[in-house]
Amino acid sequence: MIKTVGQIFEGDTQAQIISVLETALKNSNESPIWTEKVIPLSEAILSVLVPLREQGLLVSPEGNPQEKLTKELFIRYCDLANLKWLAFTLQKSNESGILERVKRSSTETEQYQEIDLSVLGAYLSLQTVNLEDEWLDFPIAKYNLHIGVGDLINQLI
Repeated sequence: MIKTVGQIFEGDTQAQIISVLETALKNSNESPIWTEKVIPLSEAILSVLVPLREQGLLVSPEGNPQEKLTKELFIRYCDLANLKWLAFTLQKSNESGILERVKRSSTETEQYQEIDLSVLGAYLSLQTVNLEDEWLDFPIAKYNLHIGVGDLINQLI
């Protein structure tokens, strides 16, 4: 059975979604250098979005509840500033044991289960994002690169 992109994001595993992206990259005319950018970013994003999806606690970068993991939500987190916000939100949530900084009921946020941030943290460190101080900025070139990678992912899927 052939799945739509929506179905893949809604229910497939992180590995399955990455496989779809890898196949799309191989079938595109893009330079191989983009694989070095697209796949690590996708793995970092999905390492936290898939667990949030499984917990029924997906949120937009503004903290608004999201019913499903969609291509559009995934693309929004390709933005480095949004991804940084998510990392710090989940770090605070892991410390407190409830989902922080979101517009959800306390009943929902108390259902939060700790999420492993190692893949996301390693990725953000490579992008020179300070993981100690949320308010320190990162190089604009890194931000601009992520806009381009997000655009490419959007075209691929």
